[in-house]
Amino acid sequence: MQRRLAMAGVMVLLGCTAPAEPPSWRVMPLQRYAPHDGLAVVNQPDGYGLHIFLETDTSDPAICRPRWLPDPARLFNGNGTTPFSSGLATRGEFFAAVARKDVTKALQRELEALCKQRAPDARWLWTEPPRSEAEVVPVQLPALEQGELLTNPVDELERVEALLRNQPGL
Repeated sequence: MQRRLAMAGVMVLLGCTAPAEPPSWRVMPLQRYAPHDGLAVVNQPDGYGLHIFLETDTSDPAICRPRWLPDPARLFNGNGTTPFSSGLATRGEFFAAVARKDVTKALQRELEALCKQRAPDARWLWTEPPRSEAEVVPVQLPALEQGELLTNPVDELERVEALLRNQPGL
């Protein structure tokens, strides 16, 4: 009896516990704003993972292709009934996830559906996701034109004060 108690005490002191649950690698659509615009990947134990935001490139009206955003959100409760995302996951996790065939097939399926929804007359063209930091291409946004820029608040305040000084009776 003492021997069993001693052995149990040693095991507790050594921190012997059951091995950690492996990730489920569950892959499922997880909508952000519209159908097919997000994909959830459970790549860690306890339902944690990635929420990959899906976007399309329709800069050429005849072609619709993926626009890769390699900065996914952190997925919570991925093995539960109501998964959600918050914060930011790492690019390394994104690269590891897109290296898996099941994730790539789900990305193709969701992105093609998103393209058909956003540009129904355009031809679908699959492009591989970036697999390393060196392959990431920053998204080029159109430059702002002068008419789209806000007025400098300091300049605007000076104009208002000048108008008030020159207006008698105000």
